[in-house]
Amino acid sequence: MGSMGRQEEVLASVDKSFVEEPVSDTGNEATPSRGGGGDLLPVFTRRSVIQTVIVVALLIVAIYVLLPKLVGLGEATSKLGDAEPVWLAVAIAFEIVAFATYVALFRGVVGGEVLPLTWREAYEINMAGLAATRFFSAGGAGGIALTYWALRKAGMPRRESASRMVAFLALQYIWYPLAIIVCGVLLRTGVLNGENSVEVTIVPAAIAAIAIALAAAIALIPRDVERRIARFAQGHRRAGLARRLASVPATASRGLRTAFDLVGHPSRGGLAVAGAIGFWAANIAILWASFRAFGVSVPVGVVVQGFFLGMIANLIPFAPGGVGAVDAGMIGAFLLFGVHESEVFPAVLTYRVIAFWLPIPPGIVAFFQLRRTVSRWEQEGRPAETDEEVAVPAAGRAGAVTS
Repeated sequence: MGSMGRQEEVLASVDKSFVEEPVSDTGNEATPSRGGGGDLLPVFTRRSVIQTVIVVALLIVAIYVLLPKLVGLGEATSKLGDAEPVWLAVAIAFEIVAFATYVALFRGVVGGEVLPLTWREAYEINMAGLAATRFFSAGGAGGIALTYWALRKAGMPRRESASRMVAFLALQYIWYPLAIIVCGVLLRTGVLNGENSVEVTIVPAAIAAIAIALAAAIALIPRDVERRIARFAQGHRRAGLARRLASVPATASRGLRTAFDLVGHPSRGGLAVAGAIGFWAANIAILWASFRAFGVSVPVGVVVQGFFLGMIANLIPFAPGGVGAVDAGMIGAFLLFGVHESEVFPAVLTYRVIAFWLPIPPGIVAFFQLRRTVSRWEQEGRPAETDEEVAVPAAGRAGAVTS
């Protein structure tokens, strides 16, 4: 939930940027191509790709090579070759489950009657978005921009695309603070085994509770907030700016209400809820299997809490996709829980290889598949040319609360 502010900024500005400097098939900057796969996001220009690759390479060297030597953990990283193949296979199997549940979450929020996306199309959008998330910006901003662009190209109106993206993110991340609260309380009270100091249990749980309260407050923003602000600013020279600014909390509120409504109505949101829970469960299972690959047994509550506390480092803005930051944050979290450094390093680095780097090759393939799909959509006349006030079919909405 902590990344929602940055993600809202992306959604507020990205739609205006799609006509700028797309990258051609050969990687060179080119003018927009209406018939060759759609206007590409400016985030994929040659310069941005090269810069990001350089930064990522430097961070990999720093976190995987230099840091262990500087802190005297060369022996810990040498254990990477001692991982049990069976447990590595288990971890990879959980990663495949994570792929599937992530696509299910997405299709449960924006697919079906809301937008006629096939499972293949949903897969292409999500896997391409994962690749963009890995390389561009923090808090998933690169993947958000690409996914929003794909929804617009698929024919979803601007406002509906933005609110559904907010719903998708909210439904995905609501389980994050909930897990921190539940595990924090259970660890502190001794119901779950593991380190139960206030710093790693109650303090994170309190912060997570504040995040949930803020999300609930945003969801309570009046549905006619834009009209109210427009009426208040009527006649003022900044009236246009006020209306545009009002669209941000209005869209966020609508998206959060959609997410909460999906949770409250299993018949409508069951696929999305199951996908969200399954996505986090699969990722945690990858980390658990990574520990087991080195013969390390960590209490389940510690695995869950350490996972989520470490993932907070993904919000660091200068680390593309959290490269280096999440590795260090997760290692630090488990050290606070008393897991020995010689056990933490190889397990966390193995987890990151499987959960972070493994999706990149299929994600790149999916990106080029998505370009072909977008080209087909354009030939079919699917891209939305309507005003943002045009709504999707009423049967596809998540109840009256989304209006």
